[in-house]
Amino acid sequence: MTDFSRRQALMLAAAAAAAPAFANAQTAAAALPAVWDLAPLYPDAAAWDAEARAVEAALPGLAAHKGKLGESAASLRSALEAISALQKRFLRLVVYATLKADEDLSVAVHQERRQRAQALGAKFGEATAWTSPEVLRVGRARIEALLGEDPALAKFRFGLMDTLRQAPHTLDDQGEALLAAASNPLSGPTTVRGQLVASDIPWPTVTVAGEPVRLDQQGYTRARAAADRAERKKVFDTFFGAFKGFESSLGAALAAKVNGDLFNARARKYDSALAWATDGPNIPTGVYRTLVAEANRGLPILHRYFDLRRRLLGLSDLGYWDIYPPVTRLDARFDLAASRRLSLEAMKPLGPEYSREFERATAQPWVHVYPSKGKRGGAYVFGAAYDVHPYMLLNHTDNYEGLSTYAHEWGHAMHTLIAQKAQPFELAGYPTFLAEVASTVNEQLLVAHMVKGAKTREEKLFYLDRVCEMMRATFYRQTMFAEFELAIHEAAEKGEALSGKRLSAIYLDLLKRYHGPRMTIEEAYGVEWALPGHFFDYNFYVYQYATSVTAASAFAEKILAGGPRERDAYLAVLKAGGSDYPVDVLKRAGVDMTSPEPYRAMLTKFERTIADMEKLIG
Repeated sequence: MTDFSRRQALMLAAAAAAAPAFANAQTAAAALPAVWDLAPLYPDAAAWDAEARAVEAALPGLAAHKGKLGESAASLRSALEAISALQKRFLRLVVYATLKADEDLSVAVHQERRQRAQALGAKFGEATAWTSPEVLRVGRARIEALLGEDPALAKFRFGLMDTLRQAPHTLDDQGEALLAAASNPLSGPTTVRGQLVASDIPWPTVTVAGEPVRLDQQGYTRARAAADRAERKKVFDTFFGAFKGFESSLGAALAAKVNGDLFNARARKYDSALAWATDGPNIPTGVYRTLVAEANRGLPILHRYFDLRRRLLGLSDLGYWDIYPPVTRLDARFDLAASRRLSLEAMKPLGPEYSREFERATAQPWVHVYPSKGKRGGAYVFGAAYDVHPYMLLNHTDNYEGLSTYAHEWGHAMHTLIAQKAQPFELAGYPTFLAEVASTVNEQLLVAHMVKGAKTREEKLFYLDRVCEMMRATFYRQTMFAEFELAIHEAAEKGEALSGKRLSAIYLDLLKRYHGPRMTIEEAYGVEWALPGHFFDYNFYVYQYATSVTAASAFAEKILAGGPRERDAYLAVLKAGGSDYPVDVLKRAGVDMTSPEPYRAMLTKFERTIADMEKLIG
């Protein structure tokens, strides 16, 4: 999945043969599917309803395996396969419900179906809550003996060993069932924030470039890059002013979310919410803190980039409203077919097998491509339906942002396809810490391809700035979000209150530190914490965008400078799926995220790119 405000800029590759190539791409665009076909999931909503009822009816039957996990290898395999088969069916239900709901957020029946899927997830959790406590009672010695007796249990080994690893944080049957049942009510802050932003906040309308723009989230994302500086500031003042009017309510929702995280952490006997969040994928908390420390260490480089932006914009000073307008331009636009063609060219360093599968997959009706009324903004890939294929939501625009997002999301989709081909269902689902690596490698290969093919000084400046913007938006900005998330959880753990006003003060302090003393930031912009939905949807999620762009930078550099060995080391990461802990998967491929080295190497690349731009502009 991607954040939803993240990719920027515009392009078309080489200039000499651009006109005929673009014309051909436009002709080919009509042949590329623009709306996904959900029939491979379910032929219609009635079939979904029937399957949802069947899955729910099957849940009580899992209790027949309770108390039998340690009896024999056969009884252990029977239980785990029954749970796995039902989980696969449940995830397919979730995929369909999510996709239908996001086609049009205003259709109540689709939103209700998504809620039914969420409720079913809570019931699934309750029905299987006994498994971890029972595995722990059976014990490591007996589990390992049973695994040795039946080769068919091999696909369950990693999950069983991981359960045993988490023994200190696993409750008894009743406790696990209670926490599973609590998952649905604890999602309330997400629902409240979503409803406020989607329908209850009266988003204002402003005039930008002579046209009225409704400043909801999508309108703000478009208008914040306005050419006129006074209009940009008006967009910022108006948009965050609208959020400011709901600061207290949104603050109450986020505080409730944080308290829910603390409840889960304490219930599972972790010493902090951060430890709870990172222990699932077995990521040392030191990785999180190293990321924050290295980003802060590299802030002078970011401030140097901001000064470069000021010069390119021809300004004597810089305001926060000057972050998004393009400082370089390229007079070329390209459609879906051009995005596909350029992405295929850029991914050639990943080898012929990757290229063939990419070419095949991108021609399928798996994607909802263009914006439409009521459709969810942003972009994501949902690949949880193991027996089908991944689906992708885009809001494609015919500019470099659209191209970059296209390449990014297909990185997710290809990761899913490769992992599902290499791993059984039980081991194919990769953790988020790895997910954003594949997508960001694709982005970096794309921009490297464009830099290499640049024919003019202006083109090269444009693409080099895309590298810088990736560093700013995906490394520094996401780390700033991560530092905010850590700060508010630590404040709550100390018993401090988190009002909307307090949240805005914490966030404003971070905004000023990350953007430097020479940038003007209005106090009202401190409410920007209400904009990223990830704070409400997940716990300690966004830092993985920053770690991912760091790992991706390392892999992209190795792939482009190396050969088959470096490429295959990276592809082994994709093939691993969820068969091992993500930090270990990356370390085997030559990228150690527990050390400062990958972060420092990436920031050196950032500094080098800034220097290249400075040379080009004299």
